[in-house]
Amino acid sequence: MQADADPAVEELKAGFRQLWMEHAFWMRNYIVSASAGLDDQSVVLARLLDHQQDIGDAIKRYYGETAGNKLADLLREHVLVAGKYLDAVQRGHREDAYKYKDDWYRNAEDIAVFLSQTNSRWSFETLNGLLNRHMDLVTADFNARLNKDWPADINAFDQGKDHLLKLADVLASGIVQQFPQKFGMPGTGGK
Repeated sequence: MQADADPAVEELKAGFRQLWMEHAFWMRNYIVSASAGLDDQSVVLARLLDHQQDIGDAIKRYYGETAGNKLADLLREHVLVAGKYLDAVQRGHREDAYKYKDDWYRNAEDIAVFLSQTNSRWSFETLNGLLNRHMDLVTADFNARLNKDWPADINAFDQGKDHLLKLADVLASGIVQQFPQKFGMPGTGGK
């Protein structure tokens, strides 16, 4: 990211990193609850779903209310389908698991399409790849917990957390590139 020392750029980057770390935290809590069938599963899922609005709200300043709400809706759908997929895996319902996994990856593609159409600095290929890797790591984390492979569980979570920081940086960088004037940088930006 150009001019990372600029306080406005650093604030944006830190804000996006915080949002995606919170996503990792609540997703992890959901994985723990779901894999163990804990009583707090529905409460944790509700909190994870609420957090998707926080992520959507973060882009409203740049893209408006409608775009922020659209992103939040897509992310909530992403979480809900992930939950259905993980539940089907846990129950051993293979056909449902395949269906929900396809739905989950299709939703990730919808998110990548939406974001890349919102900001041309956000490459569809890059975003789709990042989202697919995120889903692979969530799946690895969940499977490791189901198999009580605690080192693999921790490793998948650590990789997933680091991976979401990359996603956060890509999103923040794209905003700075599209709106350089909002960050005290020369340039015309544009879609």
